[in-house]
Amino acid sequence: MQMRSVFAAAVLSTVVFMPGPAVAGPGAAGHGHSGETAFGKPGNPKKPARPVSITMREMDGKMAFVPALIEVKRGEQIRFKLRNSGALDHEIVLATLEENLKHAKEMEKNPDMEHDDPNAKRLAPNKRGEFIWHFTKAGEFDISCLIPGHRDAGMTGKIVVK
Repeated sequence: MQMRSVFAAAVLSTVVFMPGPAVAGPGAAGHGHSGETAFGKPGNPKKPARPVSITMREMDGKMAFVPALIEVKRGEQIRFKLRNSGALDHEIVLATLEENLKHAKEMEKNPDMEHDDPNAKRLAPNKRGEFIWHFTKAGEFDISCLIPGHRDAGMTGKIVVK
């Protein structure tokens, strides 16, 4: 019985590192938002959602989300319809401003980090995508492209939930 406990402890404490790009996972701010957050929760694709289109682009040395300001009613579910009309990869990450600024620092250390979160989507040039979000709380929330340099180049916006 004691040998089994030692073996189980050894197995549980083993860490395996796999080669490949870093993938955002559950736990850290901006990662794994499968439940309620300060800015809402993942939407239910079986329920009605208001479509909101956002275009990601570069122009004249600047990067932008169009539109950069979106107003939402508390309790509303939004289907973000995304289009990257730029020549570079872009992403959109919905979070609090504090979480996105913290995550931007992580991205500087890990620029190839890929997101697999219901509040984020990365798109290659000329690609489309979407995600659904349920805004359960009032406040001002941030959308940013956290690929290093993109937020600083202007690719940020605000969602106001009333």
